[in-house]
Parts: sequence; structure tokens; C-alpha cells
Amino acid sequence: MLERLFKIFSCDIGIDLGTANTLVYVRGRGIIINEPSIVAINKKTDQVLSIGEEAKKMIGCTPGHIVAIRPLIDGVISDFEITEQMLRYFFNKVHRGAYSFLVRPRVVIGIPSGVTEVERRAVEDAVRNAGAREVYLVEEPMAAAIGARLPISDAVGNMIVDIGGGTTDIAVISLGGIVVSRNLRIAGEKMNDDIIQYIRDEFQLLIGEKTAEKIKILIGSVSPLKEKLTASIKGRDLVSGLPKEVIISDSEITEAITPSVNAIISEIRSVVEETPPELISDLMTRGIILAGGGSLLRGFPEMVEKATGIPTRLVEDPLTAVVRGCGIILEDIESLREILVRI
Repeated sequence: MLERLFKIFSCDIGIDLGTANTLVYVRGRGIIINEPSIVAINKKTDQVLSIGEEAKKMIGCTPGHIVAIRPLIDGVISDFEITEQMLRYFFNKVHRGAYSFLVRPRVVIGIPSGVTEVERRAVEDAVRNAGAREVYLVEEPMAAAIGARLPISDAVGNMIVDIGGGTTDIAVISLGGIVVSRNLRIAGEKMNDDIIQYIRDEFQLLIGEKTAEKIKILIGSVSPLKEKLTASIKGRDLVSGLPKEVIISDSEITEAITPSVNAIISEIRSVVEETPPELISDLMTRGIILAGGGSLLRGFPEMVEKATGIPTRLVEDPLTAVVRGCGIILEDIESLREILVRI
């Protein structure tokens, strides 16, 4: 009886629980939540003040007793209780107007490849404690491949590179399984840190994470552009302590993020080198697919293609590939059960 009530009042949900952003897909409604994975907390009372977009606005702008934190680091849970509260907030947002005690959704959630059993268990427990009645885990490169509509169940090679906020997942998939994979804890947020450090070293200017991300999106490129781009950056002069504004070019951002980009390219080459010859021929025909927000950096597909000799392209709407894959799994969970991670 209770199970039937849960099904009536709950929506099946697919979640891309990312270091930078959390996206939520609701069966029959599509992607309805795309918010930062950030929680603002009052340290005096341990009270959660805001979650998501509102919490992101507080970064760098809060008094001492209020902190805006990310409960996930490098794609895995670093603060279990805060993650649980964040998930419960998103569940309630999806089921707004429903009786909260009857909200017990089935959830498909993406996790980075290569995480430990303890880290997988932490994700499952956090989702269950937040109110899920059933939890299914899927590795993010597999979800991204499904979201890209790749024929993962066929006897052909499919290569996906998912560059997220905290991790980069690289995988070759065939016959519904991952043949070769790498999980690299270098991605979008590491590039933000690179930009912050570069501007500190070169201009003696201190900027925040939000500014670094904004500049990366505005003029970021993995290689020099034919048409030069520039942007102004405002921050604190480390010498005088006073406000200062400088103009920075795309070539300087390229220089800043080159170590991280080269590390990702090196891992992609390693995966290609380990791929069985029969699947390499498929990759030459089918190409490498890039997903995730980090893949939107100008020139990334061209750089991967040059480094590997394999045609490379962006998936349609790279930011939502993983959560779209989780949604497709939700729609046909029985036939896709074999690709789910066993706990």
C-alpha cells in the first residue's frame, strides 16, 4: 500500500551530482534543475541559509560566521550531512506541493568512474537519507555516452571524454561495458585555480573563484586564437592592498591553464594507446565524443584530434549529457540494468 502511495506522489529522478553543479532530470518533465552544488551555512547555529544559486551569490561576500561551501570535492562527497541536506532540498523542489512524507522517488545518479566502494556507498546513503526509496548508480562516462545516444550495447568502440568541474572521465565503451578508462582529478575547477594563481604571479592581483570562472568562459582557450580576445579583471592589488583593474588576453589564459589541459590530453592519449586494435578502428570511424562543461573551452576538440589523430567532436549540449543519460536510464531501467554499478 505504502509503495503504491510513494509511486503516486513521487517522480522518478535522474541526478548529475557534480562538484560544480547539480542537474536534476524528472521523468516525463525533462531537466528542471541546474544549480551550483553550493550550500551556505551559519556557523554559529549550524543552520543552512541557502542552497544552489542563492548560495553561490554569497561566495566571497559573507561575514565571518557565514560560509558558502561545496560538499563535493573532486567528484566525491566530502561533507556527508551537507550533501544530504542539499539533495533533500532538490527533492522537495521537484515535488513542490506534494506531501513531503510521501515523497520517496526512485533515483538514478551519476558517479565518477574509478571511485572506491566507500565513496560509492557514501553517495547511495546520502541519496537514501535524503528521501529516495530506490537508488541506482551509473558511472558518469557511461551516462554521458547514453546521453549522447551512442550505441553502447553494440560490439563497436565508443570513446567519451567527460570534463566536469572536479573530475575528467575518459572511457572506451563496448557491449554495454567500459573496456578502458581513466579518472583524472583535474577539470574545470583546477583550471579556475590555475587562472587565480597565474594572475597573482603575473599581475600581483588577487581575484576570487567566481571572477576566474567568468574570465575562463569569456576568453578561455586551449590554444592561441586568430582573433584576439581581451577582458578586464578587477581585484585587490597585493602590493598596495587597494582595488586594481588589469586587462588580460586569451593567450594569457591559455598559458595559465596549459598544465591542466596537457594533463587531460596526456590521459586521453594513454586511453587510446591501451584500447584494443579492433576498437581503435571503430574510434577512427566514429570519433571521440567530448562532454561536460570543460569541453566547451575554445579549441578543445581540435587539440584532442591533433594529439590522437582521431576525429573529435562535441556532444550536443555538453553540460547536460550526463543527466540526460540518467534520464534515459530512468525511462527504461529494466533493459539497462546491466550497465548500472553494483554496490
